[in-house]
Amino acid sequence: MQKPTYKELLDAGCHFGHLRKKWNPKMTPYIFMEHKGVHIIDLNRTADMLERSAMAMKAMAKSGKKIMFVATKKQAREIVQKAAESVGMPFVTERWLGGMMTNFMTIRKSVKKMQHIERILGDTTLTSITKKNV
Repeated sequence: MQKPTYKELLDAGCHFGHLRKKWNPKMTPYIFMEHKGVHIIDLNRTADMLERSAMAMKAMAKSGKKIMFVATKKQAREIVQKAAESVGMPFVTERWLGGMMTNFMTIRKSVKKMQHIERILGDTTLTSITKKNV
């Protein structure tokens, strides 16, 4: 795995963090400085952590585990979607629903219920459905 260069990270805009008022104190070791109310991320630490993350993801993929690709920012959506599709992994590029990971069983039930309702409504042969149920 090739470590991204400092210039590549800078050109990609990886140094832009959150507004100062929206930050998480756990990010302190990774913040280089603050400029006009926006945190500037330390790109040297970012490059090291990207390399470390890439090795961990490679190990997970080799063991057959699924990796969820998530990109809700407009700039990254298309790139992440193509990357996820190329390796056959699931991805989320639209709004991230709260609890998607921590409350997955409930979300799975809701999706199955929605699919069942869509299947019933799409089936034109069923005429026994009451108006209230429709």
